Amino acid sequence: MTRKDYIPRGDLNFLMWTEKFMLYASANYQRWKVESPENIIGDSYKLFREKMENASDVNRGKIDVFSKNVAKKALVKACREYIQGFLARNRYVTSEDRASMGIPIYDTVPTPVLDPTGRATASIIYKGVGMLELKIKPESVTSDKRAEYGVRIYFGVYADNNTYPTSGKDLHESKFTRRKKELFIFQPDQSGKKAFFCMRYENSKGKSGPWGPLLSALIP
Repeated sequence: MTRKDYIPRGDLNFLMWTEKFMLYASANYQRWKVESPENIIGDSYKLFREKMENASDVNRGKIDVFSKNVAKKALVKACREYIQGFLARNRYVTSEDRASMGIPIYDTVPTPVLDPTGRATASIIYKGVGMLELKIKPESVTSDKRAEYGVRIYFGVYADNNTYPTSGKDLHESKFTRRKKELFIFQPDQSGKKAFFCMRYENSKGKSGPWGPLLSALIP
């Protein structure tokens, strides 16, 4: 058990918590549509209470203390299994119920992932014949949580006699990445042509942020 564990550490506090928990659960288990806690925890609770009383006697021995610890471990296990198996994600168990029993209150409202607001850009690095690498970075300091977003890279290849794109909206091919570096490998017949790139941050729901600057480089 850890310091943040909902099950108390001390023997007496643990016994009192168990009694309170079982009393409340016994009065409400039918409403929750689950098994009675008495059927699952009852025997372990009674044994621990008995062993705890024996270990508290002034004439107690090492065996009494050992037996108490074994019984406590079994009761802790039974309580956890009941809570995790019957109550943890039970839609009939309210936050008020959980607070009354002293068990964890779960946040059932998913944390919203906001639309990204920052702009992504990149440095273009020549890696070899037919290879360009984008080193992706935010255009400026932003409060966006990068763990919640990736980057969609829009790109296209244009010959000199083509009309060059003026913004990311003119680029129709794209790939999504969560990496900070992305390598593009082009066909031999594309060497000498111009590659254009434009990026947007994109969250897990597919919502995009504003367009980044239009980037270009000759394909080596």
